[in-house]
Amino acid sequence: SQRGLPRAAWVVIGDHASRTLAQRIQLSNTLILFQAVLGLIMSLAFVGGARSFADGFVPIEVREGSITYVRIGAFSAFSSSIETAVASATRALDRPDVPLIINSVKFAVNIILDLLLISKIHVGSHEPTVNMQAGIQLACNLASAFIGLAYFLWRNAVQYGKERENSSQEWTAIKPHAGALPILLHPGILNFIESAIRNALYLWLVSNIVSMGSTYATAWGVFNTIRWDLIMVPVQALEQTSLAFVGHAWGAWRRAIGVQTRRPKATKQAIVKIIWPALVSLAIALVIEVPVCLFLTYFGACPFARYLSGSDEVA
Repeated sequence: SQRGLPRAAWVVIGDHASRTLAQRIQLSNTLILFQAVLGLIMSLAFVGGARSFADGFVPIEVREGSITYVRIGAFSAFSSSIETAVASATRALDRPDVPLIINSVKFAVNIILDLLLISKIHVGSHEPTVNMQAGIQLACNLASAFIGLAYFLWRNAVQYGKERENSSQEWTAIKPHAGALPILLHPGILNFIESAIRNALYLWLVSNIVSMGSTYATAWGVFNTIRWDLIMVPVQALEQTSLAFVGHAWGAWRRAIGVQTRRPKATKQAIVKIIWPALVSLAIALVIEVPVCLFLTYFGACPFARYLSGSDEVA
């Protein structure tokens, strides 16, 4: 459910038309703190239940040796929660440089650690293991999340200080506040519930696939690699872009009708104008992704899966 509440960022934090910069930064900080605490609780739960988790999601052939791997990977929930919250909040604040830094740091750290520890020319005489690979992945995630968070907080402090010096109005505090959480929960609760249900169904699906044996588990991993790298990454890029424009359009409409109106009603023309960026992104995704999916279905999926897995049976 780590992606549920951050979706509220687009209509709340992205509302620069009717909210001050200080209010938007405070909402961002509250969102990040809440998601970090939630992610830490999930990670500790995964560590405590590593054996039960392995029983449900790891093929029986390698189950006994995978408990350490599960415990290392458990803290990816913590880093991913921070990363998702920071990325959503900063994009809503029109700060795409922060997600860029997060991804750049992750990419650089991954290459450096791979070369030093698990590549064919790695330093030392040790034998690379799957647990070492999990540790590298965790290090990449934690480094990118915390460096991105530090950069975000630093830039916010600088921007807030400049805006405050150049304005005579009274500014509110930007520290996380419990009163800001209900503002995020109100528009984000449905997304939060949807995300929790979707994740539960996903875990149920994975556990059933894993119970069928290592071949099916490997095939599922290969399928996810193809799906995310070739299909979902471009779609999510379009989604993030359209969400930013939709959030700004909604904020402009909200200010136009008056922020004092407690139960605003929008005309069909206003709704179409607000969601127009999403419709454009949808059209672009369909034009590009449908031919890609058809090509993979009839020509590309089997040889690509064979290349990734090295197994005809998996392909």
